[in-house]
Amino acid sequence: MEKTERLNLLGMIGILYKWRKPIVRFCILAGVLTAGVSLLLPNFYQATTVFLVASPDQASPEVLFNKSGLRSFVYGTENDIDRILTISESNELVDYLVAKFNLYSHYNIDSTLMKGPHRVQKKFFKYYDVLKTSRDAIELSFEDKDPEFAALVANAAREKIDLIAQELLKERQLKAIKTFESNIASKNQQLKTLGDSLQSLRSRYKIYNSISQTENITAQFNAVESKLVRYRARLQQLREVRGVPRDTIVMMEAMVAGYEEEVNNLSDKMDQLNEGLPAVNIFEKQYLEANQTLSDDQERLKEFQAAYQSVIPATILVGKAVPPVVKSRPRRSIFVIAAGLIAFLFSVFGVLLLETYKHINWQEVLDAK
Repeated sequence: MEKTERLNLLGMIGILYKWRKPIVRFCILAGVLTAGVSLLLPNFYQATTVFLVASPDQASPEVLFNKSGLRSFVYGTENDIDRILTISESNELVDYLVAKFNLYSHYNIDSTLMKGPHRVQKKFFKYYDVLKTSRDAIELSFEDKDPEFAALVANAAREKIDLIAQELLKERQLKAIKTFESNIASKNQQLKTLGDSLQSLRSRYKIYNSISQTENITAQFNAVESKLVRYRARLQQLREVRGVPRDTIVMMEAMVAGYEEEVNNLSDKMDQLNEGLPAVNIFEKQYLEANQTLSDDQERLKEFQAAYQSVIPATILVGKAVPPVVKSRPRRSIFVIAAGLIAFLFSVFGVLLLETYKHINWQEVLDAK
């Protein structure tokens, strides 16, 4: 069996050697024709820009005003990179580039056709490519017959991606600003209601400064009560002593009566103070807490407004696209080599097939059918 296989292999080599010149001519002809056709193909140039994704935390108020106390990262995470990659293939980006560079006219596509937007988008993605490198950078490439035009489109695409990413972040910040504004308006109304209620209670119970009023009334009450006790004792002594003029006793009685009235008045004030003090203290505490919360929200609102108005890039440029000087395609040498190999395989197959069945009389086969 090995001998038979060896003979068959030698036979094939012999056949190919016999037909070597036609095979070589056919391969050369195929290569020349391919080279001629490839020369008719236009040259394309690919411009590439490279950039990194910045962390969106850089635009947060906590990082801008150094309030979080946490470590902030300059570069984005995998999720941030995926978000930028999604933006780089979005319809918003494509529509912007189509309009900016008039790609309908550039690719000779009728914009009035119903399938016009689909065709121009399909044509655009044929020459546009974006990918993440092994080092977490993003390479954005655009290919065109004009190297300067390719560089312009690549750079414009990168800049628009950055703007879209910033707008998405600013939309979130704007929602936070509107939320703070709504909360502040609500808390202002709440503060006004608390203030009105507190003012009403103070007017009702005559309480304007609970601490100082409590101290003053207590001190006055103690002082007047001490005087009352002292003058009552004197009056009692004067009544027991003979020969004291009646006018002196009447004067002392009048002083005692005055101190008694003053004690009663201070006692009423203390009762009124004690009655209204709990409610006033509660409303004062609520008012102070609401006022502090309002101040905190107003401060946070200012921080978000400052962050919203600031320009924080969403990408970090590594390399700007420049007009390429070397074409990216067509690879004419590869076309010629591939054509030569294909021609060689087909010629070998054809020669072997022809030699194998050359002894058959095809006319007799056809007549037999």
